[in-house]
Amino acid sequence: MPETNAAVEILTIPCLEDNYVFLMHDPSSGATAVVDVPDPAPVEAALASQGWTLTDILITHHHWDHIDGVEPLRAKTGATVWGAAADAGRLPKLDHALAEGDVVKVGTLTGTVFDVSGHSVGHIAYHFAAAQAVFTGDSLMALGCGRLFEGTPEMMWASMQKLRALPGETMVYSGHEYTQTNARFALTIEPGNADLTSRSAAVDAARAQGLATVPSLLSEECKTNPYLRADLPELAAAIGMDGAAPDAVFAEVRGRKDRF
Repeated sequence: MPETNAAVEILTIPCLEDNYVFLMHDPSSGATAVVDVPDPAPVEAALASQGWTLTDILITHHHWDHIDGVEPLRAKTGATVWGAAADAGRLPKLDHALAEGDVVKVGTLTGTVFDVSGHSVGHIAYHFAAAQAVFTGDSLMALGCGRLFEGTPEMMWASMQKLRALPGETMVYSGHEYTQTNARFALTIEPGNADLTSRSAAVDAARAQGLATVPSLLSEECKTNPYLRADLPELAAAIGMDGAAPDAVFAEVRGRKDRF
């Protein structure tokens, strides 16, 4: 069933082995957007089951497991495609090429674009304030962040700070079911974090029942996600980097995850 509030309905759709895509429906206009499309078939099935008509496709970044289904879905639905101007050469043809601060309209819903480069250069996120939702792709993830395939630690730390500054009640819709592994790693960084210990147990319980752990609540991410906490003295102390610059702490944490 979709998550709902007065402004919007959002449906989480599993795709491929561990991807998630999201349908966001504006009840007042009937407009519906999908965020990223690895495979069109699950999206089409979800649209049919809800009785929704796709109007918009929002792309976060160029990796194949986020865009391979865009062209088939556009061909069937005629949906408008939005994505980053900076990455247009690696994306399907864009109807709207976006930069940080630009506005996205899905029916009566208005979203703001953030440049969250790091996992890839040109990665963007979409924040819909009225829906209390941010679609982060592979930038900020549940208890994690994306591997730095193209960007630098400094770049990704800047992206984390942008997303951390959103209201705490924002739900984070990220692109993969990696939360259980992310939790196990996070506990190696902050084993004394009681909020993290509790959340890790809740994640294990959810996964044991086959339940999704995405979306996640931003305020909870701020308490438990090590990549959002690189400027906190307690995290720096936990990894033996007291007094180090936050971007250096972030780089160390991300490097440890790469070797985990």
